[in-house]
Amino acid sequence: MDTLKVTLGTRELPADYTCDGVDRSPPLHIGGLNEKVVALAVIMEDSSAAHGGSFTHWIIWNIEAVRILPEGLPKDPEIMFPVRAVQGLNDYGRIGYSGPCPASGSPHRYIFKVYALDAEISLPSGATKAELTAALSGHVIQFGNAEAIYSR
Repeated sequence: MDTLKVTLGTRELPADYTCDGVDRSPPLHIGGLNEKVVALAVIMEDSSAAHGGSFTHWIIWNIEAVRILPEGLPKDPEIMFPVRAVQGLNDYGRIGYSGPCPASGSPHRYIFKVYALDAEISLPSGATKAELTAALSGHVIQFGNAEAIYSR
């Protein structure tokens, strides 16, 4: 499987992309897309969540194969502009991006996992991470991730 180069442009998430700011999704730069890529999917998780688990902040799929996923995507189940995509439920129980909002203390580590797919995923908006993960099986042809930290 080929690797994607995924970057956020920053090591520490600015407050605008968190609950301490306007809570908008950050831009993702995606390099090295194969010509066979039909769609992208992104899962953003806090790998430093309490009790050693992970907390899902965002799941989005059927994103058209773009090199830059723009910031501030609408928190709608289905997006038509500025890119076409479908979004599911995060662990807050909301559709779309919900940024970091950790308790004060040491920084939390956020991972943006980007999957390049050979087909669009047949999954309705509002699906869960588990449903998306199952639907991705057999369709991932490239993968990459980017990490950022945030603390309060």
